Amino acid sequence: MSPMFQIDFGRPVRSRVVGIDLGTTNSLVAYMDLTSPKVIPDPGGSLIVPSVVSLSGAGELVAGNEGRQMLLTDPERTVYSVKRLMGKGAADVQDELQLFPFHIASASDAVIQIELGDRTFTPPEISAQILRQLKSNAEAYFGERVTQAVITVPAYFNDAQRQATKDAGRIAGLEVLRLVNEPTAAALAYGLDKRKEGVVAVYDLGGGTFDISILKLHQGIFEVLATNGDTHLGGDDIDNLLLRIALEDTATEWGEDLSTNHEAIQLLRRAVIEAKEQLSTVPVTSIRLEYHGKKYERELTRELFEQLITPIVDRTLAPCRNCIHDAGLNVEQIDEVVLVGGSTRIPLVRQAVEKLFRAKPHTELNPEQVVALGAAVQAAILAGDVTDKLLLDVTPLSLGIETMGGVVSKLIHRNSTIPASATEVFTTAVEGQRNVLIHVVQGERELARDCRSLARFDLKDIDPMPAGMARIEVRFLIDANGILNVTARDIRTGKEQSMEVKPSYGLTDEQVEAMIRESIDLAEEDFKARQVREAQVEADTILAAVERARDNEAWLELDDEERSRIERAVNELLMAYHADDHLLIRAQIDKLNTVTMKLAENMMNTAVRSALKGTKI
Repeated sequence: MSPMFQIDFGRPVRSRVVGIDLGTTNSLVAYMDLTSPKVIPDPGGSLIVPSVVSLSGAGELVAGNEGRQMLLTDPERTVYSVKRLMGKGAADVQDELQLFPFHIASASDAVIQIELGDRTFTPPEISAQILRQLKSNAEAYFGERVTQAVITVPAYFNDAQRQATKDAGRIAGLEVLRLVNEPTAAALAYGLDKRKEGVVAVYDLGGGTFDISILKLHQGIFEVLATNGDTHLGGDDIDNLLLRIALEDTATEWGEDLSTNHEAIQLLRRAVIEAKEQLSTVPVTSIRLEYHGKKYERELTRELFEQLITPIVDRTLAPCRNCIHDAGLNVEQIDEVVLVGGSTRIPLVRQAVEKLFRAKPHTELNPEQVVALGAAVQAAILAGDVTDKLLLDVTPLSLGIETMGGVVSKLIHRNSTIPASATEVFTTAVEGQRNVLIHVVQGERELARDCRSLARFDLKDIDPMPAGMARIEVRFLIDANGILNVTARDIRTGKEQSMEVKPSYGLTDEQVEAMIRESIDLAEEDFKARQVREAQVEADTILAAVERARDNEAWLELDDEERSRIERAVNELLMAYHADDHLLIRAQIDKLNTVTMKLAENMMNTAVRSALKGTKI
């Protein structure tokens, strides 16, 4: 029976919970009605809230359509595409800052500070205003307070980006019950979980980000096989390409450089976006701008448009191929392809996806709404309104096992979407070892002593073999209910051994946050300690090998000087062993390796002579 550890995510029965797609260009809020998920409109009937925030003359932050309008009249006090800045430092986004009308308070700050008027805001504070607008729309629709939400994020958002998203929700007055990966939400919106088996590829090309995810469906449970993508690739790149062309045209025709005129740029940006959107349904359109009595118009055919954007579309295909490879699949094994994001309305994108995956992708649902609809399904699960689907979650802390030297080998990393599985092969450290202790730990620190111990069990009666020759496969699997199953198997014999652990406690949010803070604060110290322990383990191995070699006739074949050099190198390594300097330890290991080369050759020759004794060649 496999050991089971209940990961405590906390699932109290909730009241009204909404699903939110916090997008780069647009954001949506949705809920589950009696039969299916639906997007909630604002009081004016619009389903989409532009992800634009502006500081009004009265000193108030306004979001959505009002913010987008101020982008034309007061661009220097307006922020858009803030999702690209979430969890980033100023140094990370220098290339794209030149395209934005707003300013960064200090380029050296680790955390970005956006300057609007005489005030500064962090990206989570700006995102919080978008969330407040979505929250307000939902409250107006329901006629009641909404305080809990599920928010979607790109599958490969890192820890900093995910935490920034949660911070934005907290600032907006929302309890973020879950961060859900966007591809999983999209698959749920299409009801693909109703398949008993299958592999689903989710191609998501939004305004500012692209990601591709491959999910495996087994008995209604999604397992993320692989993800890939680009956090700086999306519809914004197409817009910027057309914008540059239009700016070159106006500079030639008008004799005026509009690139520093923020009002003109935003009007021109809106014009190229409208032309781009029209070319999804018509073969030819025009980019039109009227500004201060001057007119600009350029005809744009779909054929020319596709020639221009082919390099951008092609940039999405390499991550797709890499993702398929990482999943260990070939294209023929993918059963369904789902398109997500407004940029997938472009015919060339759909053609490229269909050609690559050799299957017609799902386009039945509005690609801009599909993630929000899936988030609503997840929200309904949390609220207890949907009981025939399994909740997909993320692991709050990394899970791994203790290896030689007390070092942690992480198998499932923090914030991995579940269901999740990982398999790694380990070996033995002692000659003729018959039992292997499997120590399962949870946490972000590098050494097992600093992590939380979850379970210990023995894999017994493995075949005795030389150290490093045995192959022990350890598999972690977290199912959709947060149960961790651990198995250890001797690959050579197929023998498995395990025990069941049922702890009666979990981790509170405060404990999780404390463990994460501690891992960040001590990251440099932990990494140094890990390097030292890994070097010491390597030293133990070579010292033990030299000690065994003393009993081999190959040792006697060395002259006195050769044996003396080995003895000196051994003593120098022993002196460096406890010096707390991994570079010094490794330098002495290299020295010992060098002076024992003749010994290794003699041992090989001795082994060959022994094997050939009594035979004829």
